[in-house]
Amino acid sequence: MNWTLWTAFGSFFAALGVGFGAFGAHALKSRLPIEDLAIFEVGVRYQMYHALALLFVGFLASKMDSSLIKIAGWLFVAGIVLFSGSLYTLVFTGVRTWGAVTPIGGLAFIVAWLLVGIAVIKS
Repeated sequence: MNWTLWTAFGSFFAALGVGFGAFGAHALKSRLPIEDLAIFEVGVRYQMYHALALLFVGFLASKMDSSLIKIAGWLFVAGIVLFSGSLYTLVFTGVRTWGAVTPIGGLAFIVAWLLVGIAVIKS
């Protein structure tokens, strides 16, 4: 896997994040309770942060051949799906137990950031 994969993932997730953000701000604002809208917005925010992180991983992957960078990329993808995806699912289904999945995505983000830092230091 090379830098293009991570750049494509980052671009895809960023585009979705912008779309979800606009959807939340316009279509959901009058349809969701304020607490659910806030939950949805947290999902969008973290998706956008980590879409940008994937673009950064793509840049790093273009400069270094590191298995840590590749693992970090997959953890960022998993984090977006698990963290943001669980929040979106919670809001749209009303099933609050989806919130139990969110910290797993958060842990994936934390480990990914640590791996990026370690990879840069090792390079």
